[in-house]
Amino acid sequence: MATIYHNPRCSKSRQALGLLEEKGIVPDIVLYLETPPDPKTLKAILKKLGIHARDLLRKGEEEFRQLQLDNPALTENDLIAAMCTHPRLIERPIVINGTRAVIGRPPEKVLEIF
Repeated sequence: MATIYHNPRCSKSRQALGLLEEKGIVPDIVLYLETPPDPKTLKAILKKLGIHARDLLRKGEEEFRQLQLDNPALTENDLIAAMCTHPRLIERPIVINGTRAVIGRPPEKVLEIF
């Protein structure tokens, strides 16, 4: 079963969901701004993505500046905690299919894991 971490206000997220639906894929939709992942879940997502927490951060968000998340001394756990507390910091959309995951930027990337 596929899952999409989705923000309906984000055009890229809406486009990715639309592409999946066009292919007959009906994913579980996680509205992560309303239901943010816990640290354990976010660590599992990062593992599936094959990236570090810093690579999943939305650097243009106000919270990124306020929390000074560009500080290289911050650990992986520090960054994960920040994203779980401030889910707007999480890049979107994230689509998971089994053991694989991808960030849908551009939206067409989501089809690579199906």
